[in-house]
This record gives sequence, structure tokens and C-alpha cells, in this order.
Amino acid sequence: MPEKYEPYARAALFVLMLNGGELTNPDLKNEHGVDLRPAGRAKLIKAGLLETETAKRPYVHRITPAGKDWCERALADLEPPERSGGLVRIGFEFLRHLARHARKRGISIADLIAGDETLEELIRRVYRELAPRPQAQVRLAHLRPKLAGADREEVDQTLVAMTKTRLVNLSPDSDRRGLTDADRAAAIRIGTEDNHFVAIEET
Repeated sequence: MPEKYEPYARAALFVLMLNGGELTNPDLKNEHGVDLRPAGRAKLIKAGLLETETAKRPYVHRITPAGKDWCERALADLEPPERSGGLVRIGFEFLRHLARHARKRGISIADLIAGDETLEELIRRVYRELAPRPQAQVRLAHLRPKLAGADREEVDQTLVAMTKTRLVNLSPDSDRRGLTDADRAAAIRIGTEDNHFVAIEET
């Protein structure tokens, strides 16, 4: 059974998983009714379930892969509030059954939820998961395998289109001798140059 946290902290993780993995603090509170308090936030961060960007306001909260795994394990044991009506209890029982069924068969609920993402949203989410900080360079060889089998040509077209915002940058690896076969295979050719890295600046 996963470790339990305060109700508002658990709610924050569930909301983040349902909404692309990232929300500002005002959106979390005003749109979803979840007030993530400092003590609960610190506990989630210490456990590696949450990352919060506090360099500027509004704060931005991001659920980590470990946080998504916690949510999926917690859903399998989720209990309804006390004095809940019959319909609510059946809903919780149904949810627990689905969560346990999915885990038993190796199906990721987070991946199922992510099915509504556009390709650009998927690329941005995966980039955030891989990048140690905003604007950090991430190898396309590391990014591509996590794009849920998206078509290679569509990924290339989307990445090139994203560069036109000037907030996304594709760049080559200057260490040509250090390139792996995976780096070469994942590269995007623009003009006569192969690009091996992507960097995305937050808006």
C-alpha cells in the first residue's frame, strides 16, 4: 500500500496526473479547488513525487514519474469518504477494480489519460520529465522513445513548427565522435545539418 498523505496533497497529485502533469498554483486552487499547503508540498517534494518551480510566481507544480506511480497504486486502494451514499461507494469500488485490473496487466493509467494530448503537448510533457531544468538540452535519442509510438515524420514536423515560436531550439552535438547510433538515428536534419538536441523555454 502506498504511503498516505494529507487529503489536499493526495488531491493535488491526482489533479496533476489528470491535467497533463503540470499546473500553476492558482490554477490548482481556483480551477480545481485544491489548496496545496507548504507543509504538504514539502513532504511530496521530499518523497520525489512532486517538483515545484518557485523561482518566480506563480509557482508551477509538476508531478514526477514516481508521483504518477504513487497515484496508480493509491487508486487501487482508494476508499470513499465516510457517510458516502451508495452511488458514491459503487463509483469508488468501480474505480478500484479498474485500477487493480490495469496494474495486473501492466497498463499505465497515466498513459491512458495522456491519450487526449496533442503531439506538441506530449513532446513538452516528456521534455519536462527528462530535462533537469527549463531550457536544458535533451537528446532526441532520449525523447523519441517516450512519445508513445508517435509517427516519426509527424514528430519531426511538430518539432520544427515549435521552433518557429523561438521558445524551442534544435541544435547539433558538436562532439561528432561521441555520437551513438541512437543519436544519429534520432537526429532531425534541417538544411544540411543534423540536430541531436532539443531545448524548450517555458512560456
